[in-house]
Amino acid sequence: MHVFLTGASGYIGSSVLRALVAHEHEVTALVRTDEKAQAVRDAGGRALVGDVTDTDVVRRLAHEADAVVHTASAQGIDADFIATVLTALEGTPKPFVHTGGIFTFGDSTDISEQSPLSPPALTAWRVPNEATVRASSVRTTIIAPGIVYGRGAGIPAMFVGDGEHEVRLVGDGSQRWTTVHTDDLGELYVLALHRGEQDGYVVAATGDNPTVREIAEAGAHGSPLVAESVDASRERLGTEYADALLLHQEASGAHARSAFGWNPTRPPLVEDLADGSYVR
Repeated sequence: MHVFLTGASGYIGSSVLRALVAHEHEVTALVRTDEKAQAVRDAGGRALVGDVTDTDVVRRLAHEADAVVHTASAQGIDADFIATVLTALEGTPKPFVHTGGIFTFGDSTDISEQSPLSPPALTAWRVPNEATVRASSVRTTIIAPGIVYGRGAGIPAMFVGDGEHEVRLVGDGSQRWTTVHTDDLGELYVLALHRGEQDGYVVAATGDNPTVREIAEAGAHGSPLVAESVDASRERLGTEYADALLLHQEASGAHARSAFGWNPTRPPLVEDLADGSYVR
């Protein structure tokens, strides 16, 4: 399968690229710089230097490919990109996999694909764009990743300590985060492409939902932990970002396993922070 991929040099997109290449798919990635293009080629893909806001280029690549995967999801990008891809793929069997996010569900101790939407201000923009994707006649799947970790990066890296300087929690750290390793996530994108559902939606979560305090304790490596008030977190991180990280979210990822045959195998977040890819 020839896949048109966006965000191939990013955190999620680079994992998707590795997974697609490992499954012997041909990948054309649209990237912004020659340096990023070389990284794509080094990973086994083909690269075109351009911009995802260039609708003529996006339309052409969508026509030329057998499938489209969009991981470069962003507020100022998605509306036009989605409209262009859906128009290009209309009337074809080509699948389109779009990236959502777990924050969209708000506070919940049992997030599933049927859960009501209650997004924080940070990601409220996703809702109308996802509605457009789901209303299309194109074979679409939206993947909503939990907090993505692994390879020493992602949001959890904010809790990696040096054994000396303090590590600050977000709030008191009692909230839980639903999590997924970036390499397991890449495999799920491949499975979604192969499944090619009509109006598919899948929560990408391994079922591991540690508290922020547990996460920070694992990453601190002896650094003192400091809890803070909600207001203090908002002042430090910005209100919208802090409010998203203060959400209490839990998910099992059961649908991804049962319907897609997904089998996440990477170490859980706390283990990875304690003695895995985040150890300096």
